[in-house]
Amino acid sequence: MDPDDGDAAPDGRMARLRAQTVRAGTRARELDRSPGLQRAVKRLRDALPGDSHFGDPLSLGGARHTEAAGRAIVGLTGDRPGVTRELGLGGVQLWQSVLERFGRGGGEHELVLVFTDLVEFSRWALEAGDDAVLRVLREVGDAWEPPMTQRAGTVVKRLGDGLMVAFADPAAALAGVVEARRRLGELHVDGWTPRMRAGLHSGHPRRVGGDYLGVAVNTAARLGDAGKADEILVSGDLLRRLDATTVTARRKRRVRLKGVSDDLEVYAVEPV
Repeated sequence: MDPDDGDAAPDGRMARLRAQTVRAGTRARELDRSPGLQRAVKRLRDALPGDSHFGDPLSLGGARHTEAAGRAIVGLTGDRPGVTRELGLGGVQLWQSVLERFGRGGGEHELVLVFTDLVEFSRWALEAGDDAVLRVLREVGDAWEPPMTQRAGTVVKRLGDGLMVAFADPAAALAGVVEARRRLGELHVDGWTPRMRAGLHSGHPRRVGGDYLGVAVNTAARLGDAGKADEILVSGDLLRRLDATTVTARRKRRVRLKGVSDDLEVYAVEPV
């Protein structure tokens, strides 16, 4: 009997096991990338309660927005489309919707959430080049952050050409946005004048680390994304917390925001 025969069988079993593992991994990747399965999962997400767009740059705050879990899922899947990614995000979408429905998704304190961004920035940046883009972003940061922080606003995160800020006082939040808009109007960088839009909403977001999550955050972000150049959009909830003698408000009836309540009232406001 060959003394090496005893080792040959275990080695053969290990080789077969490795081959089976490789085949299983390949099959799993094929299923994960299946267009048909991805479409089926997308239809499922559309039918589930909550924001079916959860996981896009806006709902994650430009790589982060409402959910630590959502950020982890996007990170683990390499930010690529796939069945696993969509199922994971769908689960978080449903979980968040259930928490909000039963009143367990909110934080203890009411906050005003502000989202701002630059209008037509991406289009301008394509032609301007990286050096000009960096100059603009530095000057924009110097222009619009101090009006927020000087009024007790907390910068939650910087979103490239945008900003998320949390305030305790609605009047201070609106004043900060108006001053930031004025200061941006004075900038002229490489022949371009940055123009901003903003969305404000009040609610009880849940704090996770240094970030916030919840329906209130999503609503404020969608408001910020829906405005025109120099426009400040607020929810009806926030408007009712402002002194009516200090602002003029115009109802925006044709605004449709994805992932928020259909009965949300949207107003464009200006200081008196």
